[in-house]
Amino acid sequence: MNRKDLVISRRGLIGGLGTTSALMLTGCGESQPPTYGNILRMGDNLTYAMQRTLLSPAALVREYDRSEITSMPATGTYDPARTDLGNHDPQGGHDYAILRKGEFADWRLVVEGEVERPGSFSLADLGRMQRRTQITKHSCEEGWSAIAEWTGVPLRAVLEAAGMRPSARYVEFYTFDKIADSLDMIDALHPQTILAYGMNGRALPIGHGAPLRLRTERQIGYKSVKYLRRIVVTDKFNDLGNIKSGWAWYNGI
Repeated sequence: MNRKDLVISRRGLIGGLGTTSALMLTGCGESQPPTYGNILRMGDNLTYAMQRTLLSPAALVREYDRSEITSMPATGTYDPARTDLGNHDPQGGHDYAILRKGEFADWRLVVEGEVERPGSFSLADLGRMQRRTQITKHSCEEGWSAIAEWTGVPLRAVLEAAGMRPSARYVEFYTFDKIADSLDMIDALHPQTILAYGMNGRALPIGHGAPLRLRTERQIGYKSVKYLRRIVVTDKFNDLGNIKSGWAWYNGI
């Protein structure tokens, strides 16, 4: 094969993969990944399409027995109030320090955007809502895994309480430590996607995201963001940093 033929073959391969990806994504309708069309993210799109095409939206990940719980390190930010951390947010850290000092009595989770009843929820409010406890595996992008018990309120229950509109397509999560991420509605409404305020039978520790963190069990660990302060329901996708930083937006497992 000469150089010209090789170039043509590579072009054909790229074009064929693009066509295949597009055909697969056609069936995903409005849920197709927002990175569609970016050749550097073609693998993400293929993963997304395969997951959505082959797996039931309600398929559950494995849940474990309490005897299988393991130790779990606190990685990334383990205290937003720490000023010596690389991703420290001065305003967020200041706010967090005040709320922590008051044992989070004044903390509120703001819910806004494509909802009929925007507002906020205290920990007590969330504690009075539907509760779910699940023992699941946290699979980290760094290669380690751990099993822990999480207790909280299904994200679906919070969205329904806020009156989520039919136009909702994505749910965005904002934290006290400069981290922001989002889910599509399939994962947002999944029964194992919860807002956790408890871990291993106790209140959620600081290092693991107190007072509230996301647990999205069908994706890799970094999607379960910690230190939640605000949720925005939206009808369009916004890159909140992952894609620009070279991370995949969708990481189904």
